[in-house]
Amino acid sequence: PALLDMAEDAPPVLMALGDPVYLSQPAIAIVVARNASPNGRGFASTLAGELVATGHVVVSGMARGIDTSAHIGALPFGTVAVLAGGVDIVYPRENADLHARIIERGTVVSEMPVGVTPQGRHFPRRNRIISGLSRAVVEAAERSGSLTTARFAGEQGREVLAVPGSPLDPRSHGTAKLIRDGA
Repeated sequence: PALLDMAEDAPPVLMALGDPVYLSQPAIAIVVARNASPNGRGFASTLAGELVATGHVVVSGMARGIDTSAHIGALPFGTVAVLAGGVDIVYPRENADLHARIIERGTVVSEMPVGVTPQGRHFPRRNRIISGLSRAVVEAAERSGSLTTARFAGEQGREVLAVPGSPLDPRSHGTAKLIRDGA
């Protein structure tokens, strides 16, 4: 995809299942920590649905919580799931049905070869692809992959957007930091 190709550390090859047309459409990433609040999950699904209705594709990592909610909200118009393992490896396992539905109504991509099981070191690599495919990145804890994705987005010249949450909820502390830093 052209937008990802502009990133300095773009992967040389992507594996894909589904319709690759979604990789060339304007995209916004929705990424949040896996331990999401019920309000955060509901908001992500609603936001994703509204974004795809305006012609954007929602990109996320198919993780538990907000990623799952964002993909579900975007499914009627298409979504892109970026995986940390091979495109044929469903992780987490409870998202097997979602994985199949995204292949039908979107695209599943990874830079990892088919058959590779996701490992901890693969997730930051996945996050740079999520930000690289998107023009903007949107509850993040102070230490989370969401902040890694936001950092990659900033380095790639992408706009970073943050949705504020309760200052009493530790799941929103990272988002508050992003806002303080100019998101």
